[in-house]
Amino acid sequence: MTAQYEKRPEAISKLTPMQYRVTQDSATEPPFDNEFWDNKVAGLYVDVVSGEPLFASTTKYDSGCGWPSFTSPLVPENVLENSDVSLGMARTEVRSSHGDSHLGHVFNDGPQDEGGLRYCINSAALRFVPYEELDAQGYAEYKTLFEESSMGK
Repeated sequence: MTAQYEKRPEAISKLTPMQYRVTQDSATEPPFDNEFWDNKVAGLYVDVVSGEPLFASTTKYDSGCGWPSFTSPLVPENVLENSDVSLGMARTEVRSSHGDSHLGHVFNDGPQDEGGLRYCINSAALRFVPYEELDAQGYAEYKTLFEESSMGK
């Protein structure tokens, strides 16, 4: 299954300038001026380059930072963590495993009752797949995640 997720030249050629800068050059988009920072629709966030599933709306929360924030990755194997000492500080960069896209950073100031992590992710690195489109876009296996989530709340 993971073989379907990879970095392809045709996907890179379709990126907007901001998507390219973020995913390929490890740039950061502006806070509060990006597509998903305030998105509250149920669905999946996938790598804009490879399509690999990264995060779900069920773990998204408003951290107040201006970028989409999540408490945990949907598929931990799809998110790699690397040391980042750019900008004169030590941080942990997160990248997609198969697309090798720069996603953002992970910090230890997230909700303590959900593990204490905040995955601070650039919208430009993501493509959003609404719950209603999961079947059509090949992510049907994740539908139960949202059905279970709505039953428990």
